[in-house]
Amino acid sequence: MLDTIRKNSKEKVIITAAVVGAIPSKKDNPNLPTQPKEIAEAVFACYEAGAAVAHIHVRDDNDIGSMSIEKFTETVEIIRGAKCPIILNLTTSGDAKASHDDRVLPFSTLLPEIATFDAGTMNWMHSIVFENSPPFLERLGRTMLEKGVKPEIEVFDMGMLNNAKYYIKKGFLEEPCIFQICLGAPGGMEATVDNLLFVVNHLPENCTWGTFGIGKGANEILLAGLALGGNIRVGFEDNVFYNKGVLAESNAQFVARVGRIAKEVGREVATPDEARAILGLKK
Repeated sequence: MLDTIRKNSKEKVIITAAVVGAIPSKKDNPNLPTQPKEIAEAVFACYEAGAAVAHIHVRDDNDIGSMSIEKFTETVEIIRGAKCPIILNLTTSGDAKASHDDRVLPFSTLLPEIATFDAGTMNWMHSIVFENSPPFLERLGRTMLEKGVKPEIEVFDMGMLNNAKYYIKKGFLEEPCIFQICLGAPGGMEATVDNLLFVVNHLPENCTWGTFGIGKGANEILLAGLALGGNIRVGFEDNVFYNKGVLAESNAQFVARVGRIAKEVGREVATPDEARAILGLKK
C-alpha cells in the first residue's frame, strides 16, 4: 500500500468550492447561485472563507445547466475583473446534451488554470448517459496539453481510474496528475470510507488528490478525506444541506467548516498560491 497522502501537502489542505453544479435548483435550496453575478459573488465569499479553488458551472437564463460560452465568459470576467486570486477550474460537463465542441470551448477560450477531465462514461442519476467516449477523452487530453490547462481527473468508480492510468501511459495526461475522487453519485461508487480508501490505494504515486461525497455521505467523506491527507471539495453542487434536514445558507458556510475541522487535526488551509505550488500549476 502506498502512502495515502501521495504528493499532497502534509501541512496544508486545498479546499475547492463547487458553488453551483448542473443539477441542484433554487427549489432545492433558494440560496443556490445560478447566474454569473451570483456565482461570482459566491466565489468571492468562498475565497474569503478559505477556498483556494473555484469549480465553475454555469446555467442558462432559465437556470438549467449549460455549456454556454457567453455565460462562462461573463462569470470568469467578473471574477478576474475583481482581481480575486482564486484558482479557476472550469467544468467540461455542464450539460449532458452539449456537443464535444461546446464542452471544449470554455476552457480552450478562457484558459483557466484547471478544467475537468471526467475519465469515463456512466449512467448518471440512473436516468441519462454521461458520455465521455475514448475519442472525446483523447481530444480533451490533447487540447488541455496544447492550451496549458491542467486536467482535474474526476473518477466516479475504479473503471474511470483505470481509464486515467491508460491515458497517462499513452501521453494524453501528463504527470503529476490531479485526481478528484467523486463518491455518492447515483451510478457511481457509494460514498463510504471503504470505497474512498480503496480508490486512494490504487492512485498513481505521482499525483495529488482530493475528494468529496454527494448527499448523505458528504460529511463522512470530508472527515475521512482529511484523515487520509486528501484535499477537500464542498459546495452546493454536491449537497444543498449543511447537515441532515438543515439547508445550507451559502457555499462559504461549507468552506468555513472544512477550515475549522482541518485546523483541529493540524492542517492549515492552503492559499491559492500555496495550492498552485502543491498542484504543480504552471501559471
